[in-house]
Parts: sequence; structure tokens; C-alpha cells
Amino acid sequence: MGTMLYETGIFVNRCFDELNISESDLVLGVHTQYINAGAVVIETNTFGANRFKLEKFGLESRVAEINRLGVEHARKAAGDKSIFVIGSVGPLGRPIVLNRGITPEQAHNAFSEQVSALVEAKVDAIIFETISHLGEMAIALEAAREVDQEIPIIGQFTFADENSILAGASMQEAVHVLEEKGADVFGANCAVGPRTILEVIARLRSLTKRPLSVMPNAGSPEYVDGRLFYFATPDYFAKYTKRFINAGASLVGGCCGTTPDHIRSMAGAVKALGKGAKVTVQSRPVETETRLREIPLVERSPLGRKLAEHRFVVSVEIDPPKGLGLAKAVEGARALKAAGVDVINIADGPRATARVSPQSMGLIFEREVGIETILHTSCRDRNLLGLQSDMLGAYTNGFRNILAVTGDPPMMGDYPSATGVFDVDAIGLVTLLKNLNQGLDMGGRSMEGQTAFTIGVGANPAAQNLDREMDRLKRKIDHGADYIMTQPIYDQALLHRFLTDVEPLGVPIVVGILPLASYRNAEFLHNEVPGMTIPDAVRDRMREAGEGGSSEGILIAQEMLSEVRRSAQGVYIMPPFNRYSTVLKVLEG
Repeated sequence: MGTMLYETGIFVNRCFDELNISESDLVLGVHTQYINAGAVVIETNTFGANRFKLEKFGLESRVAEINRLGVEHARKAAGDKSIFVIGSVGPLGRPIVLNRGITPEQAHNAFSEQVSALVEAKVDAIIFETISHLGEMAIALEAAREVDQEIPIIGQFTFADENSILAGASMQEAVHVLEEKGADVFGANCAVGPRTILEVIARLRSLTKRPLSVMPNAGSPEYVDGRLFYFATPDYFAKYTKRFINAGASLVGGCCGTTPDHIRSMAGAVKALGKGAKVTVQSRPVETETRLREIPLVERSPLGRKLAEHRFVVSVEIDPPKGLGLAKAVEGARALKAAGVDVINIADGPRATARVSPQSMGLIFEREVGIETILHTSCRDRNLLGLQSDMLGAYTNGFRNILAVTGDPPMMGDYPSATGVFDVDAIGLVTLLKNLNQGLDMGGRSMEGQTAFTIGVGANPAAQNLDREMDRLKRKIDHGADYIMTQPIYDQALLHRFLTDVEPLGVPIVVGILPLASYRNAEFLHNEVPGMTIPDAVRDRMREAGEGGSSEGILIAQEMLSEVRRSAQGVYIMPPFNRYSTVLKVLEG
């Protein structure tokens, strides 16, 4: 708010809060710009509307009026949209030190006076921001809780770095004050730009389970020809928005220097991640778009029909070659079709290796072999524009099944200096596919026609951080995934625990099986491949099998397949070293 008012020519010697009285259209216009840019939370123009800051302008008797009008202007801008209005409360601007400033009681009364006015005007929440002293935050929170026990409160300190707030107290002390005095959301704003504040949020996440908010400056300002300028670009903010969310932030925004263009880029990043369902990104006013009724799963593809009708599905993965030798893959696909396999999975640059594209392979399999395919689609190699174009192209080419994967980072593969794009992760890609199924592009705008993709996602039942894995899996389903394909499982107890955990999600589970080729192969997968866990008992069996390791690996896979047929809706078999004959032997059992 302050940045935009300054940009209109309101100089810093004016009382920005008084503009609620004298320049209401100006304040309303700033709110509207941010809402049109995609903000779903706006702050009232009341950051300095306490009696001590207003006193410098002879306005200390108008605290209630200025705060009330601040809320009214924000509400008017929000209209009937789902926009949250939170009351902004900044520091008092006076040291709270006996004999050299104001007393704690005076500070308490000033905070109580401002918060009371905001609550009476019916804000949705209170935000204490740009606070740099523990004592001031403690007094502010106590005063607010005396005014209203229930209203949500966000407490944001300014931090010098990831270890301490600006006035010198440690982060642990800051967290203790926020917890003890009743803040609902802990956060950081102002003072520093995105890079430093990311370190602050990551440290905060390690110290508390409360929701986190983050609102950095647009970098450090420079004073040029009598005016302040901030140089962190909207694109830079978009990149850090994703990092903030991945670090655990629930509320993201900006402080000094953050314009509507910054918020538009941030809102786009949030939407691309498949989060912030209330975000509406628009560069100009647009008519409300209408989502089309999705085509039922049973009508989208043969795979979709089988899943919808609870029939058991057999899928086999075929990795595209690194070069142009396609004959072995085509021969394998023909043999698998003859053996009764329902659908072929085609990986997308597995382990960050450069290979023939899944769409090219899929066209050959579907047109020359006559077998249905699932295209893995990685977010690693394409930006959001490329992903949407590829998905529309895939649908035009007749593909109906997509497995959305985030993708392995390039550093794992043959070309570690390659750049990973990751505009979105798997959750964001699911959101994109869901939109296309409803006749909308990624920006929420209507397009001609609609797709009918059957959308799959991956899961790792043996993940080290199972809580995080389940949280991501739930969000994938919430954003539109139709079924789950797992990493290879070798432990039947683990299989049943996972099936129990995901049962509330209500979607079909296709269980991964990778036949082991040898004891050495088992040790490599267990110790060096991310996401793979092979129990001691299984590795012992492979070790004891010696030269007969391949046969033992097939037997272990057959045992798991038998269990999967009883408890899940499908199997997803990955041939070791592209040995399709191994898959045929597993299926024979």
C-alpha cells in the first residue's frame, strides 16, 4: 500500500493513513489493483494508524475513524469476491522504555485502541507486522487478545537473518513470545529481500508447527533522484514464491516495493503449484469463466473404464531408448500385448537421462502395435507454456492417459549442467490437466473444447518422510488425480499399511513391482536409487540364491503379484534392464 501511494506522488512526509479520509478513491484504487493482480488477502491502509504515529500530524483523536475507514475502503474494493480483509497494525514508533519513551501501559492502550477499531469494523484478521522488539510484540498480542479472544492474529517480526530479529533477540525467543501470547500465524516481513527471508522461514519451520507467513521487501531500496526504488523483479518473486511454499509458508505476499505486477507473478506461481485454490490470476478484467462438466472417467479411455468398473489392470513400463534403436521396444510391446497386458507405461527421461520422447514412442505403440499407453509427463524439462502445449498436442494425437510426475533433477543424469525448469511440480501438472478436462487453460480462461484425460500420479509407500508423502498424495487427489501408481514394493506388510492409509482417498491403486535380477541388483536399488527400499529378508533371499538370482527375483515378484491381485486394483511391472521376457515369466506365475 505504501509503495503504491508513494508511486502516485504522495511523499513520505504525508500521513498515509490519513488518506483514508482525504483521498479515499486513491486508497480504493490501490486495493483494486492488487485484487485484480490475484491477491486473495488485502491489508487495510492502517499500518501507522495508532495514536502515537498520528500524533505527529495532529490526528491522535481520529484513530477510530481512520481505522474504520481503512476497513470500509478495503471491503468496498473486495466487493462480493472471496477476498480476506486483514487489519494492518505496525509498530508504535516510540520506544517502550521507562523515562525515555512510553510506558508499557501506554503501549498496551494504544494497541488496544487501534485493534478495537479494526475489530468493530469487522476485519477478518489482525496482522502485527514490521515489529522488531520482543516486548512490543508481546504487548501488542496481549492487547489484541483482550479485545477479541477468537479473531485470527498474524504476528510478523522483522529479522536481521535466520538467527535473530532486527533488535537482536534470537529467533527462539521470538517464537516463544508468539506462542505464549497467542499468535495463530508466525511470520516475517520487511527489512530483507526474498533470498534472506527464505532462510528465515526455513529456520522458523524447524522451530514451530504453526502456519507461517512471509512478506519480503522487493530487495534493498536505492535512493535515486530523490525517490526510493526497489529492483527485485516480479519474475524473481515468482521463483521465490515456490521456494517459500516448499519451505512451509502458508501465506505469501510482499512488503516494501512489492507492486501489483509482483503479486500477479506470485499468484501465478501459487496457482501453478496447484495451491491457493482461491487465487484468480488476471492481467486485465475478464468475464467469469464457466467450467464444463467433466467427461466421466468411464468414458475417457479404456484404462479409465477398467478403473471405474473396478477391473484389475496390468500395466508394464517400457523405457524409451537413448538413441534411435526402437526395434526392441516395439517387439517387447507386441509380446506384452499378446500376453494380455492392458496398457504400456512410457517413462519420460527416467533418472534425468535424454531419451526418445514418450509421445513419439506412444504413437508407434498405439498405431503400429495397437496397445493403449500411459504417457509419463515430467515437469523438469518444460515451462508452464510448454506443458500446456504438450498436453493439448498429446490429446490431439489421441493420447488419453497421463501420469503426472515432478521429475528427477538434472544433476542425477547424464547432463548434470542442464537446467531443470520445474515451473510446477506434479501437483501443479495435475491442476493443469484437471483444468483442461473442464475446458479451461491454466490461467482459468475458457478454451474451445475440453480434454478427457485419465490422470495418474505416483506415490512412494516407503518414503522416509511418510507424513509429507501422504500430504502431497492427498493434494494430488484433491486437485484432480484419478488413480495412484506406486514405486516398487517388496514388503507385503508395507503394502497393506499403505493401502490402509490411502483408502480414505477413494481412488484406485496400481502397485509397482520390479523383479530383481540379482543380489547385486537388489543392493544397488536399495542403497543408491532414491525411493527404493528392499527389506533385509528379500535381499537375504537374493544373496542366498546366488547364480539363481534372476529366478528368485521372478518368484518374489510372483508372490507380490498374487497379493496385489487380492488387495489392489492393478499392477505396474517394471522390467529389469528392459528384459520383457522377465515380465512374461512373472505373469505366467
